[in-house]
Amino acid sequence: MEKKLGLSALTALVLSSMLGAGVFSLPQNMAEVASPAALLIGWAITGVGILFLAIAMLVLTRIRPDLDGGIFTYAREGFGELIGFCSAWGYWLCAVIANVSYLVIVFSALSFFTDTPELRLFGDGNTWQSIVGASVLLWVVHFLVLRGVQTAAGINLVATLAKLVPLGLFIVLAAIAFNSNTFTLDFHGIDLGVPVWEQVKNTMLITLWVFIGVEGAVVVSARARNKKDVGRATLLAVVSALGVYLLVTLLSMGVVPRPELAEMRNPSMAGLMVRMMGSWGEVVIAAGLIVSVCGAYLSWTIMAAEVPLLAATHKAFPRIFARQNANNAPSASLWLTNLSVQASLVLIWLTGSDYNTLLTIASEMILVPYFLVGAFLLKIASRPLHKVIGVGACIYGLWLLYASGPMHLLLSVVLYAPGLLVFIYARRTHVDNVMLKRRELALIGLLLVAAVPATWMLVG
Repeated sequence: MEKKLGLSALTALVLSSMLGAGVFSLPQNMAEVASPAALLIGWAITGVGILFLAIAMLVLTRIRPDLDGGIFTYAREGFGELIGFCSAWGYWLCAVIANVSYLVIVFSALSFFTDTPELRLFGDGNTWQSIVGASVLLWVVHFLVLRGVQTAAGINLVATLAKLVPLGLFIVLAAIAFNSNTFTLDFHGIDLGVPVWEQVKNTMLITLWVFIGVEGAVVVSARARNKKDVGRATLLAVVSALGVYLLVTLLSMGVVPRPELAEMRNPSMAGLMVRMMGSWGEVVIAAGLIVSVCGAYLSWTIMAAEVPLLAATHKAFPRIFARQNANNAPSASLWLTNLSVQASLVLIWLTGSDYNTLLTIASEMILVPYFLVGAFLLKIASRPLHKVIGVGACIYGLWLLYASGPMHLLLSVVLYAPGLLVFIYARRTHVDNVMLKRRELALIGLLLVAAVPATWMLVG
């Protein structure tokens, strides 16, 4: 019998997937574009928006506990088979590319301990030694998840607690070192030469990505011991992450003046720790970064493997990906995910390319499913309060798409196009093969037409 996930394991899954590598560079990232005044406004907008999204997910788990596939089944149930498939395809592709980035970051952080001016062993995570190490880690995690999602989630819980130790230490030391005069120096960012509202928008481009992973518990809701824990875990993790992000960014500006903080090398938290506790500060943060990213990678592997399984169960992905092993792990889906990650790692090494643009475009694909969560709640809500939550989540979803730039959304069509072939093939693999509807054919045609200029722009 399959062991189910409890509240602590679900909360750790969401929190770990959100608290990855970004938090360690957050002080410099924010100081570069915003003053303390803009930061306070930016986090207020983000906080309200992400809470609307989290509460929308909580409400949906109560209204429709039968929809086990989370954001995929919400999109499918509310807006049809093809929209549901696009939601699953976009989410899975984003998870694969995110996992590649996590593996690269782990070995880039390890270079802090191994590399010298004379020896470049792991470098920026794209040397052959890094790729070999990343591949070993990839397949260790693969076989760990094959032993059962419960086992992997238990290890992730320990990793989440471990990553909170250096973050907690940083927050305590920063609170002690905090100087209100340093914090209020150029409070409105006149030196930046940018209006406060423009600074706020620039913070949005950063806060946009730090909450990706909020849907973690909803994605694995079929494995939850108690369906009510799914919504609770989401809300608990969002409030915890928001608290960490707020304290890390605001306290940092009271330790070092904003212009100086903006010039720090990333992960900037390491430089701040050196100021507060000496040379050991760098070691603490580098170790924390490695543990944090490994935990986030494990969370995202669980979520990435779950989506093709759910989609295949609902006949949106080829039937083979609905297979589970004796431990109830999504085996076929996991092989698909990790072979894709392995191929991407090899491509990075062969081309030596910067895949940040691809990561940004893929991340855009996760924002559409977020918007559809709010839209689905708005569609099925009967209570006025639920409708208000749905409207709030929709507005936040639209704001995310606007803040990240319509250009990236258009470019993401290039990644949706190959998925259409998978959708058409999936229909053939299921016994009750259903012909494509007229509306689906029209949407496929529209996506293919949009893919032509998008591909030209990407290549150009």
